[in-house]
Amino acid sequence: MAVDVKIPPMGESITGGLLANWLVQDGQAVKKGQALFSFETDKITSEANADVDGAIRIMVAAGTEVTVGQVVATIDAGAAGSAPAAAAPAPAKAAAVTPAPAAAPKSAPAPVALSKSGAAAEISPAVRRIAAETGLNPATVSGTGKAGRVTKGDMLGVLSGETPTHAAPSVSVTPSAASAPAAKAVEALAKAPEGRVTRKKMSPLRRKIAERLVLAKSETAMLTTFNEVNMAPVMEFRKRYGEEFLKKHGVKLGFMSFFVKAVVQALREVPQVNATIEGDEIVENHFYDVGVAVGTEKGLMVPIVRDCEALSFADIERTIGDFGKRAREGKIQLPELQGGVFTISNGGIYGSMLSTPILNYPQPAILGLHNIIERPVAEHGQVVIRPMMYLALSYDHRLIDGKEAVTFLIKVRDSIQDPQRLLFGV
Repeated sequence: MAVDVKIPPMGESITGGLLANWLVQDGQAVKKGQALFSFETDKITSEANADVDGAIRIMVAAGTEVTVGQVVATIDAGAAGSAPAAAAPAPAKAAAVTPAPAAAPKSAPAPVALSKSGAAAEISPAVRRIAAETGLNPATVSGTGKAGRVTKGDMLGVLSGETPTHAAPSVSVTPSAASAPAAKAVEALAKAPEGRVTRKKMSPLRRKIAERLVLAKSETAMLTTFNEVNMAPVMEFRKRYGEEFLKKHGVKLGFMSFFVKAVVQALREVPQVNATIEGDEIVENHFYDVGVAVGTEKGLMVPIVRDCEALSFADIERTIGDFGKRAREGKIQLPELQGGVFTISNGGIYGSMLSTPILNYPQPAILGLHNIIERPVAEHGQVVIRPMMYLALSYDHRLIDGKEAVTFLIKVRDSIQDPQRLLFGV
């Protein structure tokens, strides 16, 4: 009995996507629950599993746009399929292989050899190479270099048709029997040679990211304000309690839990930042679901840490770690990406010193973190070296005024520079 393999439903708003790649081969024996293919939508990447044991027959190639419910393969239940194909062994180095002679290119120009005396002695190696490969005689090219010398650009200009040639003067240019055959056609020198670029279709996720970023720029009055924070107190906390924290909770004490807690505290004190615009109404939120941006090979994802005000530092670190792992594996579920009120993006892990993050629309604000650099700063009339980080808050100026934005950012800074504030809510 043949059992259809269909594109599974992903949510009410998702009607289709890209069948990214097959994880099994046509005719292969599969087991119930085995992952068959990965499916990319404009929001998430997911996998579909086999419902029965049997031999699979693939009907839709990888890289094809498909719709939810579409049949992409069948499984012959109970049939014995083939084993997964093993990688082909590398050919033995000592094997003697006689390649078939390559077909000569159509109308390939005869190569020329240039003597190294007289006028030809002024010709550069690059011009000589082009002449040898294309048969174009530099003596027929008008030179634009010093003292009328022919340059590489002059040669390419003639090959591309932009510059005409002229009759060749009496220059020692003779065919050379020892010259190698022309390796490339004229078009390969005048234009980008094959292999210089690679084209591939934009994935649904990347298309959606592009659309949302453009939407954020066009639908909001985005502005960014900056500050800097001394990371020494948090670093001292982690040094003092990190080992004990790991032993007790099974997770490392990172920087992100401090910033999530600091953001929650600032949202409570500056509620304008925890709001959205819907039509002609301002909707103020009374919950604290914070998105944490995670970079993956397929693009940036922002899973949501729910009810952050009720979570401990360990809960936050554990949740963020799990999100990061599953995002990179393509196992984040759609509900985990929806409904956040604020986003934190840490470009510092890639070495970013300063940036202006773009809003995660329709959220009204996003906090950008950057790398920690030891810099000289003034403290109590003395210059000291401190591990400093730049903070950037981008916000929708339609909803949030400069006063609220700067106040919010200072609240975050103060909580990081004095982490005990987070314990007492001040």
